[in-house]
Amino acid sequence: MPNALAQASSSYLRSAMHQPIAWQEWGEAAFAAAQRENKPILLDVGAVWCHWCHVMDRESYDDPDVAHIVNQNFIAVKVDRDERPDVDSRYQAAISAISGQGGWPLTAFLTPQGKPFYGGTYFPPQDHWGRPGFKRVLLSIAQAFREKQGDVAEQARMVESATSQAEDSAGRAGSFTPNIIESIVNAAMGMFDAQNGGFGSAPKFFHSAVLDLIIDRYVRTGSERWRNAFVTTLEKMARGGVYDQLAGGFHRYSVDERWIVPHFEKMAYDNSELLKNYLHAYQATELQSFADVARDIIRWMDEWLSDRERGGFYASQDADCSMDDDGDYFTWTPEEAKRVLSEEEARVACLRYDINEVGEMPHNPAKNVLYVRASEEEIGARLNLTRERVLALLASAQAKMYAARRGRATPYVDKTVYVSWNALCISAYLEAARVLNLLEARRFALRSLDRILGEGWDRELGLKHVISYSELLGENSKVRGLLDDYAFMVLACLDAYETTADLTYFNFARQIADLMIARFFDHVSGGFFDTPREGEDQLGILGARRKPFQDSPTPAGNSVAVIGLLRLYSYTNAPEYWAKAQQTLEAFAGVAEQYGIFAATYAIASVYFSQPHTQVLIVGTGDRADCLCAAAVAQFALNKTVVCLTENELAAKNLPPALAQTIPHLNRGQDGNPVAVICTGFSCQPAESDAKQLATRLRQQLKAA
Repeated sequence: MPNALAQASSSYLRSAMHQPIAWQEWGEAAFAAAQRENKPILLDVGAVWCHWCHVMDRESYDDPDVAHIVNQNFIAVKVDRDERPDVDSRYQAAISAISGQGGWPLTAFLTPQGKPFYGGTYFPPQDHWGRPGFKRVLLSIAQAFREKQGDVAEQARMVESATSQAEDSAGRAGSFTPNIIESIVNAAMGMFDAQNGGFGSAPKFFHSAVLDLIIDRYVRTGSERWRNAFVTTLEKMARGGVYDQLAGGFHRYSVDERWIVPHFEKMAYDNSELLKNYLHAYQATELQSFADVARDIIRWMDEWLSDRERGGFYASQDADCSMDDDGDYFTWTPEEAKRVLSEEEARVACLRYDINEVGEMPHNPAKNVLYVRASEEEIGARLNLTRERVLALLASAQAKMYAARRGRATPYVDKTVYVSWNALCISAYLEAARVLNLLEARRFALRSLDRILGEGWDRELGLKHVISYSELLGENSKVRGLLDDYAFMVLACLDAYETTADLTYFNFARQIADLMIARFFDHVSGGFFDTPREGEDQLGILGARRKPFQDSPTPAGNSVAVIGLLRLYSYTNAPEYWAKAQQTLEAFAGVAEQYGIFAATYAIASVYFSQPHTQVLIVGTGDRADCLCAAAVAQFALNKTVVCLTENELAAKNLPPALAQTIPHLNRGQDGNPVAVICTGFSCQPAESDAKQLATRLRQQLKAA
């Protein structure tokens, strides 16, 4: 018989409905039962894309013996970390204080009131890898709770105290200085792997915000040091197995330092931020390979993570189909490749992707991760083929292998539509549409944004966190919007305004930002809390206030909020936006340097704050206007924006307040030809009508900033 999770909306929770554990959702009923029966709570936090969550489900939670122990001694609560990041973040901090590490699955033991007193991540069924077996842990915790409740309560108080100290904003504040940008960039360069690209050693994550900082630094200085760092990193990543060589898009991270063997799940937020990285690198270098990767990311997202009918981006694709495989869908034996390819195609593909009898996967050594081992020139030299023939054979081999892969059992795609992750994807698509002139990407991004605003926004109620669930598409979200939803949506709406010149999107950005300030801003100490002040769910430790500052793995909500406020300030000259941004930066100025690369989005916000905003405004229509727009868009800088207006839009005063005071009064000459204006810090330069001259002036402006 299914347990209570049969009534859940989340795919992750519903996947456990047939387990013999008497799971409950996070909520008042579970806490009331724990207090009524005086039982500790077993809290399991995971995600549908999480491989080790599925392993622990299969090994332990599907086991009737484990279920008997749990059901006799605990109230079992399962949480989807994507649906409830507020629950996850707080218990991650608590369990990290206990065990020194966090991650998923998160296994926490709580008092009936929800206070954590013990926990960890994955527990094997038997003692293994230096970890205690899960049955032994369960029985020990149950006995301790029955016989030593005083000790349990004291431990819970100690954990609460340690967590409170870690989250306490006291001592974090300081006077903001732009030097923090240099400190964080230098911290990243100190970790730069000059041989393999990326930052740090295995396992290797992407750190997209750091890459954008370095690209921005290169654009402003022209230093080869910065160029080498981001070019090496992005090229190595795109050639590695962490990049899906057949379908496009990136896996979540690499388990080795060379980007060869990935953790195979693929996330919307990783690909949205990497899409921006490759676009920005293309703008900075004009290397076509970066544009090709960007288009390939969009190809994968269009095919796998897009609701083509209604708009909206899905959340993720799993790594595997069962506990017994590890990326089998994505990997190849030589026999599997040769079965679908001609002899000539197989020779080329095996050289290109290093498909050999001994592959990279420990669970099945015959399985090969596809990565670029040999260049077209190397393959041609070895097989005595022209480069054109090699390219043709590679293209046909890729198409055949991808078609064959699609015939395999396919890892689950979580079709949940989250507001925050959709906002990131919408912004990335809109940027790609402008940089690469992709009209379909623009259309889909705007359609997705319109859906989020139509179904997920109410001026009184605010934003939702979930628009629709994967398996229950008509289900209404029960989770209120969090800081990330608001901050990311402000940027998405501003990006939509700059793309379309439709003032409706600007007005949405301002409404969402104003409500974000009203509900999340700390008017005493500065900064934004992750949950609204009037939040209804105060169960467990949800009453503890948190101000998210660290990028992990999405950009930190406070830093993105600062960027949104400063961009609004550039369009409104409203001092309250500037003041709130400054207070937020100062709220973390005392500790930002200590976080290094994990404070990279804070450093980006610092760029926006410490350097005057640069706006390029183009008025007119026709080929000359298009050339001006293209010249303005082609150059990258973090705090540069471009708005292209038609004569009708200008006449209709389709402008935000600060622009309305300036642009209509510009002297455009007698001929009325299209012109571009560079405005910096509310001061505009003389109009320019030549695209090449505009590019030169803009380049000079960015280097001077």
